[in-house]
Amino acid sequence: QVRLVESGGGLVQAGGSLRLSCAASGNIFSINVMSWYRQAPGKQRELVASITNGGTTNEAGSVKGRFTISRDATKNTLYLQMNSLKPEDTAVYYCRAQSGVDIDWGQGTQVTVSS
Repeated sequence: QVRLVESGGGLVQAGGSLRLSCAASGNIFSINVMSWYRQAPGKQRELVASITNGGTTNEAGSVKGRFTISRDATKNTLYLQMNSLKPEDTAVYYCRAQSGVDIDWGQGTQVTVSS
């Protein structure tokens, strides 16, 4: 099992930036893919960006060019750099780790973008 703890959320004005962090612990050597998801009120949880062990990244069309996913293997930490934030980016952001068929989630961090 992998334990994930997110941080870095908060309130920011439209056009601003935030960097989310996700610290992983536990059976981290089994992780194949790490991802950021988000869930806005009344909406389904959606994929924001993912990164494989090989470093291949994928971003949702709605955030491409504004958000960047990265990781620091020495710190066992996943990041999401969010620039040019929009009010529609407001959501709870979750870190997810996939280890084969096993999925672990963090508790989430709130991001609120004011207009």
